[in-house]
Amino acid sequence: MNLEQLIKACKKHNLKAQSQLYQMYKDDLFTLCLKYCKNKEEAQDNLQDAFIAIFSTIKSYKNSGSFEGWMKRITIHKAIDKYKKESHLNIVINNDILEDNTLIESDTINKMPLDQILKHIQDLPPRYRMVFNLYELDNYSHKDISKLLNISVNTSKSNLHRAKNILQTRIQQQSTNVSPKNLTSNGN
Repeated sequence: MNLEQLIKACKKHNLKAQSQLYQMYKDDLFTLCLKYCKNKEEAQDNLQDAFIAIFSTIKSYKNSGSFEGWMKRITIHKAIDKYKKESHLNIVINNDILEDNTLIESDTINKMPLDQILKHIQDLPPRYRMVFNLYELDNYSHKDISKLLNISVNTSKSNLHRAKNILQTRIQQQSTNVSPKNLTSNGN
C-alpha cells in the first residue's frame, strides 16, 4: 500500500494498516521523542502516546500538507503536554533580551558522536531542553514557544540562552576530558 492508501485504511481503523504505518514512521518519531525526553524510556512512552493520538485523530488529517509533518507536530505536542503535567513550578524570568554569545567551535561538535550530543541535550533541565529543542531544532519562534509553554517571550529567550550556556560548558568539558560539574541547578 502507498501512503495515501495506508492513511485511508487507518481512518477505517484497519489494524494491519496501523501496524504498517507505525513501522514506517516509528524510528523517525522516536528520534524526535529522544530530543524532548530525558531518556529512552520516557521517549518510548512519548512515542506510544503520540501514536495513540495519531490513530485517534487521523480522521482530522485532510491530505493537505505533509503527513509526516502532521505526525511530528502531534509528537512534539505530546512531549509538551507531558512536560506541562510534570512541571509543578512555573518561574517567570523577566530578563532583558539576551544577546546570544554562546559559541561552540564547530570542529568540537563535528568530532563528537551524535549520541553524546543528544545525551547532553537530554540532560538539560526540562524547561531548558523544551525551549532549546523547540527553537533550535524545530524552528519555533519565541512567541510560539511562549504560547505552547505558557511562559513569557523573555523567559523563552532566557531559557534558550541558559540551555546554550550549559551545553557549551558540557561540550567544552567533554572535549578537554574534564569531568562535568552538576550544571542542572536553576532549571525546571
